[in-house]
Amino acid sequence: MEELYDLKILAVDDEARICNLIGEILSAAGFRQIQTAQSCTEARQAFRKFQPDAVVLDVMLPDGDGFALMQEFRRTTNVPILFLSARDADEDRLRGLGLGADDYIVKPFLPQELVLRLTAVLRRSYASQICNADNVLRLGETTVDWGSGSVTRGDVSVQLTAKEYALLHKLADNRGNIVTIDALCRAAWDDETFGYENTLMVHIRRLREKIEDNPSEPHWLLTVRGLGYKLMRKDAP
Repeated sequence: MEELYDLKILAVDDEARICNLIGEILSAAGFRQIQTAQSCTEARQAFRKFQPDAVVLDVMLPDGDGFALMQEFRRTTNVPILFLSARDADEDRLRGLGLGADDYIVKPFLPQELVLRLTAVLRRSYASQICNADNVLRLGETTVDWGSGSVTRGDVSVQLTAKEYALLHKLADNRGNIVTIDALCRAAWDDETFGYENTLMVHIRRLREKIEDNPSEPHWLLTVRGLGYKLMRKDAP
């Protein structure tokens, strides 16, 4: 796989509303392959056919419970599993974690909490597959070193600010696809978009000054009017 957001996520919850909400949250965050199920039976079928890279699993299901279902999954694979449940008793959390779950999130939850916890688990579990061996991003003759946060073009090297780093990393994770203004603002400010749109434009302009040969006519970091921005792939014309 090339990117974190190419990983396949299976969300299992007995409420259609919650399944749809999880799908919307993860799609907005940039995940492209999401499937949902509302029972143990549907989850088993989806698990076999969809072969997810991670599972967000409710404890209470109409035809069984998530703890037993996780043990079934664990017999054949070790994909990361996050429990998502309204049951917040310490013994339930400890049971889930003791059975091998990677995290336990209590409802109601903040959208950003779900995204942050899921991505943290995915990065731990798939680090060797989603990171370039040399930990760099190449944009033509420009090289971005994620480890040092530096951008090098020719003999000139400049540092990314923390916000520039967060924005560029979000765009790189979704390279070739549109990243909405909302998603970029959340990535950089961990907040809703209100009040940040103009500031975002300033940071995008400064990013272009560091990664583009001609910031006024960008080749890599493009504006998609009314939607957001896109970081072009290296094979783009």
